[in-house]
Amino acid sequence: MSVMEIISGIVLILAAVGIVFLTAAQESKGKGLSGAIMGEGGMMESGRSRAKDAKMAKATKILGVVFVVVIVLVSVLSVIKG
Repeated sequence: MSVMEIISGIVLILAAVGIVFLTAAQESKGKGLSGAIMGEGGMMESGRSRAKDAKMAKATKILGVVFVVVIVLVSVLSVIKG
């Protein structure tokens, strides 16, 4: 195993764990079927929670991009290495 493979594997694991934790920590956008029936869909308790969720959503997107880029990089390197 080369150093590049080890580093990319570590980055993939960290990105995957980060995506899972950030996704689990985010507030759900809807209240499900009961919220749609009862009309509770548009109520947010504070602007602070929205800002926190927006930051976590942005971090999740960034980690997703990092994850995909590293996977493509590993794939290209494995084809070149042959």
